[in-house]
Amino acid sequence: MSYGVDMSKWWAKETKNGGTSVIVKMENPNYSLVEIESPYSPLRPLDKDRGKNAKQFTWVLMLRAHRAAGCLAWFGNGIWSLLGTIKKRLIFRQGVTMENDKSSKGKLLFRVILGFLITTLAFLCFELVAHYNGWHYFQNHNLYIPQTLEIEGWFHEVYVGWVGFRAGFIAPWIQSLSNFCVVLFLIQSLDRLVLCLGCFWIKLRKIKPRFEGEPFESNDAEIPGCNYPMVLVQIPMCNEREVYETSISAVCQLDWPKDRILIQVLDDSDDESIQWLIKNEVSKWNQKGVNIIYRHRVVRTGYKAGNLKSAMNCDYVKDYEFVAIFDADFQPNPDFLKLTVPHFKDNPNLGLVQARWSFVNKDENLLTRLQNVNLCFHFEVEQQVNGMFLNFFGFNGTAGVWRIKALEDSGGWLERTTVEDMDIAVRAHLNGWKFIYLNDVRVICEVPESYEAYRKQQHRWHSGPMQLFRLCLPAIITSKISFWKKSNLILLFFLLRKLILPFYSFTLFCIILPLTMFVPEAELPIWVICYIPIFMSFLNVLPSPGSFPFIVPYLLFENTMSVTKFNAMISGLFQLGSSYEWIVTKKAGRSSETDLFALEERETKAMAQTQLTRGASDSGLFELNKLKEQQEFTPKPVKKKMNKIYRKELTLAFLLLTASLRSLLSAQGVHFYFLLFQGITFLLVGLDLIGEQMS
Repeated sequence: MSYGVDMSKWWAKETKNGGTSVIVKMENPNYSLVEIESPYSPLRPLDKDRGKNAKQFTWVLMLRAHRAAGCLAWFGNGIWSLLGTIKKRLIFRQGVTMENDKSSKGKLLFRVILGFLITTLAFLCFELVAHYNGWHYFQNHNLYIPQTLEIEGWFHEVYVGWVGFRAGFIAPWIQSLSNFCVVLFLIQSLDRLVLCLGCFWIKLRKIKPRFEGEPFESNDAEIPGCNYPMVLVQIPMCNEREVYETSISAVCQLDWPKDRILIQVLDDSDDESIQWLIKNEVSKWNQKGVNIIYRHRVVRTGYKAGNLKSAMNCDYVKDYEFVAIFDADFQPNPDFLKLTVPHFKDNPNLGLVQARWSFVNKDENLLTRLQNVNLCFHFEVEQQVNGMFLNFFGFNGTAGVWRIKALEDSGGWLERTTVEDMDIAVRAHLNGWKFIYLNDVRVICEVPESYEAYRKQQHRWHSGPMQLFRLCLPAIITSKISFWKKSNLILLFFLLRKLILPFYSFTLFCIILPLTMFVPEAELPIWVICYIPIFMSFLNVLPSPGSFPFIVPYLLFENTMSVTKFNAMISGLFQLGSSYEWIVTKKAGRSSETDLFALEERETKAMAQTQLTRGASDSGLFELNKLKEQQEFTPKPVKKKMNKIYRKELTLAFLLLTASLRSLLSAQGVHFYFLLFQGITFLLVGLDLIGEQMS
């Protein structure tokens, strides 16, 4: 027999008495809210507490409203500052100079963009009048052409004729070009995705080049470094006043037997004071026992390629097996050679070992942060995957070690392009040499801090490959490498990543998208404008996780840079005037605090080990002091540095902003926001408000 308790009667009784007590308590450091519902008198007098809690809740709401008002004020202040800067720089031209574009191609591109702007402004006025009169003939992807009886006056007739003309003749051409660019965009996105999957596989399997033990270690106690190969280290530079000292100091402290290494400082400076400064630095390290020499060319032909070629023609070079190259702003760690050169042992087909770059000023401003995103993807993904699976990538021109025999077999340094590093890499690859990329060996350097320097650097980096492609194409086709390696060189390395990328970026997002606002019969889907670009930007930011807050600025800035890259690509492909222009990238000479402490410690240690003698360089120091005295008594004219106004970027900014206004008439929300923010980005870049600001 089971016993049961009937709770229903008891529950009903309690309900009649007024219900059970329910207490809900919410506590945090700011306020607490207690709500009690009970029929019992001891728990009823809570009006005072409720009033107090309500007051606290009101204060919380007021605090949030204050924060919202602060955000709105900050946003309004930013807009007001931007308008003030536009007024100052664009209208009154205070503290800025106009960009000097010497190339005919750059002037032609500016005129074409300006023509587009004027045309779109005229059509915007035309469309505004039509919209005000209620002539909405393209709605919900359907086009309606009114009959003759429905036309009201000559202006209405002109507008109806324009709608029919654009739908029948202009829209098909724009749609065809749009579809072509979208296909290129998808192919390039697929290439990026495959590279990211390859990088993920490398990380997952922990694949990286390795060597066993100490390959050059000797058992001979009297001559411990006899098994080390002879290494030549070259530092090409030109007017590098800000960075020459740190680079020479870092290279001179490389951990390698002193009798097995020679350092060449290849100075192309045309400033006599800088020449004497570099000579003095070389003399200082020479007196410390470092095997270092100074070379200066009187005639600077061939730029960096000519400088390296001249140095390799020295008679003593034949005694060396490897050559390491560092640009003037690179500061290798002392163990650089011991981490790179051993990979050559027992690997006779290896021609190049490339190390990764690390940037000391990556957090200096927004421009350096965005460059860090791009370059981290280039090193972490592109070069690591290509080096691991194809044994080929473009030499970066610095922070690498070459087998001298590979350079000689490939024809040496040639002066035919401004990308001599990529040139020698392609020719070495065609001759069967293999490359290794070391992602965990990093060399400190700088990225440009001003937009002017970055723009010139990108122009050289994108015009040179197209110039090289035109020169190397016959050699690639007739080479003895496999069909797949030829396809990779032509289709992926040159066409897809050097030609197609700047072409579709500029054409699709800077030309076609604004045109579709005025020719709505030709459309770009939202996934092309929003979803895929954001996804690809997400993949680009993955190698530098700290840059995720800058994913949207990175996307907008890359579209802005497509103007410079497209212009450079066309200049190099058709061999126009600016394709062979080499301008040394401006450096700031920055070093991190840890680098400075380590440098001071190493120099102190080197001074303690080596007794400094001054006999050999007295004449040089005398000449240097004499030159300094002359400079003190002869004041130099001060060159005032100024920010620049870039006409093409400004014109495109107004073109995109005009198109965003037109998109409001069609109620295209995503298109409007993209065009608005992209136009503002072009405006900021055109006014040189990104990067270093000159006072």
